[in-house]
Amino acid sequence: MEDGFSSYSSLYDTSSLLQFCNDDSASAASSMEVTDRIASLEQRVQMQEDEIQLLKSALADVVRRLNLSEEQHTVGTRKGPTKARPMIATLPLRPTVNNGTVLPKKGTLPSPSGSGSRKDASMPTNKSLSCLSGSTRLLYFPLSTVRRANSNEHVGTLTRKDSGDSKSNRTRAGSTGSNSSGKRTSESKQKDPVFNAGMRRVTHCKEEGYVKMYLKGRPITMYMPKDLVDSYCLEAKADLPHKKLKLDWVYGYRGRDCRSNLYLLPTGETVYFIASVVVLYNVDEQLQRHYTGHTDDIKCLAVHPDKITIATGQVAGTSCDGKQLAPHVRVWDSVSLNTLHVLGTGFFDRALVCLAFSKSNGGNTLCVVDDSNDHVLSVWDWQREDRLAEVKCSNESVFATDFHPTDSNIIVTCGKSHLYFWTLERSTLVKKQGLFEKQEKPKFVLCATFSENGDTITGDSSGNILVWGKGTNRISQAIQGAHEGSVFALCMLRNGTLVSGGKDRKLISWDGAYQQIQMVEVPELFGPIRTIAEGRGESVLIGTTKNFVLQGSLDGEFIPITQGHTDELWGLAIHPVKAQFLTCGHDRQVSLWDSSSHHPLWIKNLEDAAQSAGFHPSGAVVAIGTQTGRWLVLDADSKDLVTVHTDGNEQLSVIHYGPDGNFLAIGSHDNYIYIYAVSESGRKYNRVGKCSGHSSFITHLDWSVDSQYLVSNSGDYEILYWIPSVCKQVVSMETTRDISWSTCTCTLAFQVFGLWPDGSDGTDINAVCRSNDSRLLVTGDDFGKVHLFSYPCSQFRAPSHVYGGHSSHVTNVNFLFDDSFLVSTGGKDMSVMQWRIV
Repeated sequence: MEDGFSSYSSLYDTSSLLQFCNDDSASAASSMEVTDRIASLEQRVQMQEDEIQLLKSALADVVRRLNLSEEQHTVGTRKGPTKARPMIATLPLRPTVNNGTVLPKKGTLPSPSGSGSRKDASMPTNKSLSCLSGSTRLLYFPLSTVRRANSNEHVGTLTRKDSGDSKSNRTRAGSTGSNSSGKRTSESKQKDPVFNAGMRRVTHCKEEGYVKMYLKGRPITMYMPKDLVDSYCLEAKADLPHKKLKLDWVYGYRGRDCRSNLYLLPTGETVYFIASVVVLYNVDEQLQRHYTGHTDDIKCLAVHPDKITIATGQVAGTSCDGKQLAPHVRVWDSVSLNTLHVLGTGFFDRALVCLAFSKSNGGNTLCVVDDSNDHVLSVWDWQREDRLAEVKCSNESVFATDFHPTDSNIIVTCGKSHLYFWTLERSTLVKKQGLFEKQEKPKFVLCATFSENGDTITGDSSGNILVWGKGTNRISQAIQGAHEGSVFALCMLRNGTLVSGGKDRKLISWDGAYQQIQMVEVPELFGPIRTIAEGRGESVLIGTTKNFVLQGSLDGEFIPITQGHTDELWGLAIHPVKAQFLTCGHDRQVSLWDSSSHHPLWIKNLEDAAQSAGFHPSGAVVAIGTQTGRWLVLDADSKDLVTVHTDGNEQLSVIHYGPDGNFLAIGSHDNYIYIYAVSESGRKYNRVGKCSGHSSFITHLDWSVDSQYLVSNSGDYEILYWIPSVCKQVVSMETTRDISWSTCTCTLAFQVFGLWPDGSDGTDINAVCRSNDSRLLVTGDDFGKVHLFSYPCSQFRAPSHVYGGHSSHVTNVNFLFDDSFLVSTGGKDMSVMQWRIV
């Protein structure tokens, strides 16, 4: 024993740590530069973490040796997992069943009560030891799970940096390793099979039938069913799923912050975009086709004069392996959906904000404005992929650009505090600024189009429509106060009629002399008019800031042909017996959709932002969890309110009914699971109590087939089991390892651990769902991808089919009741995608 301690005393050399502790160079009084002080502090923190890791290893070895010493005096055969004696009663650990050797690493434990969505509460620092003074916690070290780090085992680290709460700013630092060395004693067992993957290390203990996976240094122990203990092999290769996904329908439209992104093609298809998908929607035939060549948010769209070729521009992004994806323009064929050309990779900065094809020269040139600080305007021969000219356009925002209809050398750009007329002379763009003269200069020039005689027409934030004489930069005519508030959109129809739309939700038509002909007001439900496009015959298409696409005429009413959410989307619930699903989000909107007609059956607006949803097994009611601790139950047919309750004041991340419909479990960010008894087919609720035991917010819940048990995951990777009828935790693995689960939405379980990607930080997978026939498993991740696995997914590095389309973190996934379709929801891209299982 003494030899063991002496070996660790030599390993645990604190001289370097003491040197840093006594070094005052990083203090505020130091003469070092700020960046140097920060670097010094980072080095100091890293060294302290390394020292702590070594201390953990030494402590674990001491406990293992103590257990071995005790076992030498124990008579009889040990059965099941060994329970070691409790020791060090004040260490900050909880006696959890699955994570027997959890030793918290600084900076990895989430706070017990987070705010905002799961993805925004990304791993705050752990609580101090002093927080345990009120309640003593015991530390258990099962003998079979205590392992020292070997010199040939490498545990990498990975850091994750999020800018604010935006999922679009995903960057990853490279992997670094820290090694702990030490000799194993002769009493040690043969080394378990180990796979290393960045922060993820997986081990298999065959004797006791569990797999242990490490996420951010935290061990997660997952016990397999007894019938697999003898046959399971960690090294076995999993098979790809026998089915695939095909994008069938995309719900939603991006009108809130994008302009000029709605057109009608000669094929009768309406073309628009949302997330990273361009939708070609034939309203008459109720069919959609999709262009999926983009890898991140699409921000602008232009249609070639031939009405077949289309150009779309996207933002910069980050791939799942941390590589930067450059913003670029894709030119593609709307008939075949084949990409023809990719322009500007490595040239554009941040994103593309607007683009347009020329008209008079057969559409041979394309002008593009990016979102760099200078908003560079560039002109391209897109067929040769050759840049003809470029110029700094403006330091302020640019909202629109277009070629003059009769002169392909003249380009107009407009935006904040400017209107510019550009002339292309050889490879140079010469600028003339629009002169407002006696007209008060507006803060924003928001849109521009051209009349039949070549005049430029602009709409601005003062509500005025201004006409600029052909070939000049001066105003020839002004329609003062054309709209009450900003003029967002202008469209010149084939018959020479000008149509304008604005913040006042009014759609107004003007004749050739700019006299008003007709005016119709769009209902407030649909929001202000963002863009206008000419439809078939007398019809007009409208895109609104509330993400509706409307179809109608100036004579009659407008009806929505596409609609969606207007803020981050999290809640998804599948009807148990009908081809219907429900979505809800931070826009406070709850929508029940028919997956066959692709239209909402009803929409209801709540007082609070919604976070989660779940149908009662009868399908008669649906429960909605909000971000404020309130939850309500709605009638699934009439959307009438059945009841409302409040549990805590933090967001309710997950809400699930038991399979028999007699209980409701609600997982909250306050670390509790609230249990309610349910009667009268989901119309009466009595609180049973709350399950207390998690040290972080609840992320996922699953019920057993018989509704007798509940399993839960939390933000610090705990797996706990419960008897919900009495709100008691189950601590016996012999009881829980063979339970059959009605659903599989927990991201941490033996049946699903193979879905975790290499180098994962534990928050990359947002949602998991098993198909109803228990043959498929689907996940939604932080990188906008939907993965389809075979179920069970209990082999390391399980292969999957990967599908793009979302441009934000995929917040939820679920199969319809008959497994005919899969539904996925995007977070900040606000899209809902329906995938056919083929």
